[in-house]
Amino acid sequence: MEIISALLPHLVGLRLEAVVVRGVGVRIDAATQTVQMPCGACGTWSSTMHGRYVRRLADVRLGGHEVLLALTVRRFACVNSGCRRRTFVEQVPGLTRRHARHTVLAAGDLEAVAVALGGRPGSRLAHRLTVSVSRMTLIRMIRRMPDPPPVTPTVLGVDDFARRRGHRYGTVLIDMHSRRPIDVLPDRTADTLAAWLREHPGVQIICRDRGGGYADGARKGAPDAIQVADRWHLLKNLSDTIEKVIRGHRRCLRTHTDPIPVLATPPTVEPVTTGRRAANTRQRHAAVHALGAEGLSISATTRRLDMNVRTAHKYARAATAETLIGPNASSRPSVLAPFHPYLRQRLTDGVHETADLHAEIVACGYHGSLRVLHDWLTTNRTRPTAITVPVPSAQRITAWIMRPGHKLTEDDHTDLADACSRCPDLDTIADLARGFAALVRHQGTGQHLNAWINRARHAGYPELRGFAAGLVSDRDAVVAGLTQPWSSGPVEGQVNRIKTIKRQMYGRANLDLLRKRVLATP
Repeated sequence: MEIISALLPHLVGLRLEAVVVRGVGVRIDAATQTVQMPCGACGTWSSTMHGRYVRRLADVRLGGHEVLLALTVRRFACVNSGCRRRTFVEQVPGLTRRHARHTVLAAGDLEAVAVALGGRPGSRLAHRLTVSVSRMTLIRMIRRMPDPPPVTPTVLGVDDFARRRGHRYGTVLIDMHSRRPIDVLPDRTADTLAAWLREHPGVQIICRDRGGGYADGARKGAPDAIQVADRWHLLKNLSDTIEKVIRGHRRCLRTHTDPIPVLATPPTVEPVTTGRRAANTRQRHAAVHALGAEGLSISATTRRLDMNVRTAHKYARAATAETLIGPNASSRPSVLAPFHPYLRQRLTDGVHETADLHAEIVACGYHGSLRVLHDWLTTNRTRPTAITVPVPSAQRITAWIMRPGHKLTEDDHTDLADACSRCPDLDTIADLARGFAALVRHQGTGQHLNAWINRARHAGYPELRGFAAGLVSDRDAVVAGLTQPWSSGPVEGQVNRIKTIKRQMYGRANLDLLRKRVLATP
C-alpha cells in the first residue's frame, strides 16, 4: 500500500483496501475516511450518513496498465430543512467531481489530448496510452471546458479565417503582447467587431489587414484607438499592382527577328535493306525465280512454296527483290504524283496555303481529294519561322523587382536588365516599387509616404494611381504601419494554426467547438 501511495500521491487520504491485477488492468479498491461534509447546495455541514455506494473511476495508467479506481463514498443527509437537496454525495478534492467517470488527474490528461488532437485522433492516442475513451467523450470534454478569463489587451490583432472557404468566415482576436488568441467571432463584419470593442474598452492599438470591414469596425467600436495597417499586406497589394502593370507591357517585351522561310527537301523513299521483312522478301524472290528457271509453272511453284498464286505472280514479275521492299510497294502511284514538281515550285515561290494550292492543281486537272494534298504538304512544307526571344512571365519580373537586390542572383540581375532594356517603362515601375518597398522595410519612414504617393500619381500608370488612391483613403493606418513596430505576423500564425485544427477535425467542427480548441490550445 505504501508503494501505491508513492506512485499515486493523489490517492493519499483514502483508505486503500486492495489492489487487484487482472490481465492488462489494475483495480484499486479504496474508501473515503471523512466524517462530515458540507452540502453542495446550501453549504450546511452534515455528519448524518444516509448510505454508501461504490464509484468506479478511470485513473491514470500505472506501469502500462489501465487503472480502475473502485471508490466507496458516503451519501450524507442534509440537515437543513429548507434545502432543496435531501441527500448529497461527498466529493474528494482533487480526485472526484460530480457525475465524472474519470479522476481529476486522468480527466486533465484527456482534456489536454482532446484539445491538442480533437476527437478521433485523440481517441486513438488515448487507447495507445491504455485509456479507453471515445471520440464523443473527448469532444464533450472540450465543450465542458470553461472559457479563459476575459482579457482586454492594449494592442489587439484582428484577422479573418475561413469557416467554409468562399461561404462563411470568422474573426480571430489576438493579444499582441502575449501572442495568444483571446476570442473568436462568428463572422467578419464591422458591426460584430465594433460590438466586441465596445464590450472591452481599453484597446489602444489595432493591427489589421487592408480590409475595409475591420477598419470600419475599429472606427465605430474604438474611435480613439490607433489603427495599424500590416506591412506585409502593403507589399502584397503593391506586388499585385506591379504585376498588373507588367502584364500590360508584355507586348513590348517580345522581340522577333526577320522571318526566314525554310523549304523542306522532298523526302526520298529509301529501300529497306535490313530486317525480317526484307530478308523474307529476298528469300521468296530467289526461290520463285529458281523454280521458274527449272521450268516449273506458277501453279507448281505455289504448291511447292505453299504460296498464294497472286503473290507468286508478283515475285515472278519483279526483276529484283529490292523493287518489292519498301512502304506500300505494291500499291498504285499516288494521284498527286504528276503535280509534285509544280507544287514544289509553288512552295519555293512562297505559296503555302493548302486551299490556294488545291485550287491551282484542280484547274490543272487534279481529281484527288484535299486530304491527299494536305498530307503531302504536311511532310514537304515548312512555314516561315521567326526566332523569338523568350519573355519572362509577369510574375517572375515582379518577383525580381520586389525582391531586395542582395537576394537576386547574377542571372536575375542580368535578365531584369535585359527586360528593362526592351521596355524602358520597367525602369520607372521598378524605381517606384523599390521606393515603396524601402519605406515598408525600414521602420519610421511614414513621413515620406506623401512624396511617394505624388510620384505614383504622376507616373502615368492607372494601376499605380489606383494603388496610391487606396493609400490616401487609409493614410493614417498606413502611416502607423510604417512607423509603429507592430505587424499582423502573429495573427497570421494563429490563422495557420486554426487551419491545422480544422483539418484535424476534417472541417466539420461547429464554431463553438472550434472556438474552444483555439482558445484552449497553448
